[in-house]
Amino acid sequence: MSGRHTITVTVNGRAYTREVAPRLLLADFLREELGLTGTHVGCEHGICGACTVLIDGDSARSCLTLAVQCDGAEVGTIEGLGRVADLGRLQQAFREHHALQCGFCTAGMLITVTDLLAKYPLASEADIREGLSGNLCRCTGYENIVRAVQDLVAAREADPA
Repeated sequence: MSGRHTITVTVNGRAYTREVAPRLLLADFLREELGLTGTHVGCEHGICGACTVLIDGDSARSCLTLAVQCDGAEVGTIEGLGRVADLGRLQQAFREHHALQCGFCTAGMLITVTDLLAKYPLASEADIREGLSGNLCRCTGYENIVRAVQDLVAAREADPA
């Protein structure tokens, strides 16, 4: 017996079936098994938020989640939000507001904002800052990130569709 488990995970709309070790982290599965390196591994303790992905629509730390826990789940990563030649609205807002510098935290920030925009009104700057409080950035000072999210909230209110 190999101790490996067969899992099927849908990542960014595409189904993958792989045999994995029981203790393989989701972050490592995404990066090493699927070649999706946009999900970054920072602290490996779930504190920094760089590894944030969506699991069945909820943001989660891929450095604390086992790949076998995602059997049958839908996982969304930064690669599913858009491409360099065709940025998604969220990525475009970050670009327009210069809401990134080194870029290490950006994937986790964008995934977290995706989750926040889907679930919360984010009626104030304080709401946005609280929503982002689980994602650490050592470069930006958060001002431009907050402005980008405020822009997205305003656009959502102007066109709820």
